[in-house]
Amino acid sequence: MSELTKWKARKKYVTVDGRRMAYVEMGQGRPIVFQHGNPTSSYLWRNILPQLSEQGRCIAIDLIGMGDSDKLPDSGPQRYTFAEHRHYWSGALAALGVERDVVLVVHDWGSALGFDWLRSHPEAVAGVSYMEALVAGLEWSDWPAAAVDLFKAFRSPEGEKLVLEQNVFIENVFPGAMLYKLSAEDMDVYREPYREAGEDRRPTLTWPRQLPIAGEPADVSAVVAEYSRFMAQTEVPKLFINAEPGMILTGRLREFARSWKNQREVTVEGLHFIQEDSPDAIASALVDWVAGLPAGR
Repeated sequence: MSELTKWKARKKYVTVDGRRMAYVEMGQGRPIVFQHGNPTSSYLWRNILPQLSEQGRCIAIDLIGMGDSDKLPDSGPQRYTFAEHRHYWSGALAALGVERDVVLVVHDWGSALGFDWLRSHPEAVAGVSYMEALVAGLEWSDWPAAAVDLFKAFRSPEGEKLVLEQNVFIENVFPGAMLYKLSAEDMDVYREPYREAGEDRRPTLTWPRQLPIAGEPADVSAVVAEYSRFMAQTEVPKLFINAEPGMILTGRLREFARSWKNQREVTVEGLHFIQEDSPDAIASALVDWVAGLPAGR
């Protein structure tokens, strides 16, 4: 049985506004929500979830249009925005009864969704662990120098050709953002939702266009600024899993994250998709941290 077949066999579904959202669930107890970003899926957590399954009810959701979740109708440049993802993701959490004593484990765009949900539901969250996260608004000077021109191209009319036709985010950006070389089988799992050229690949293009860089887009930048201020002040327990050398949470952003209150920090080896680079080190840090969290928030 292939890795894709085994992972698909674990999938369950909830319906949000008529669209099926896929998720994987293991264990019982307090909800521990693992949220991926772009261009991945719940598969990113496959080597970590089982190691946390004795700590609680581990849930990994495929964002709308990603993994095995449904694609949106009438797809185009205005679909799969942060606001739309937030709507479907929060709807999935509600459908799953994720309401209190929640532990968030977030990465990439999953961190923006998680931080924003925490700001809106501070009484519901027992703790948040984050890695290679969007902790504040970005400037182009914060971005890896080798990636600046490509990400500017994504945000231009050229983006449609690069992503919707050539699948550059999956075929180039994704494997280039980890130290570990994925097997052909694992790469096929990540390719699966985006095999068809065109609008099936739209989520992987909209996400880089939604990045809050130099204040644009304004609506996303405002959301990130608001949760950034909140995260710097809240006493909710935090585990910062720092990547070394890392890619997006480096420099001034890393130092800002280190200023957050009531936080433990561990460092693991990796670039951006550190769940592929150091899954066991991440799982070990999470098990130790989650075990020490107070219950009942």
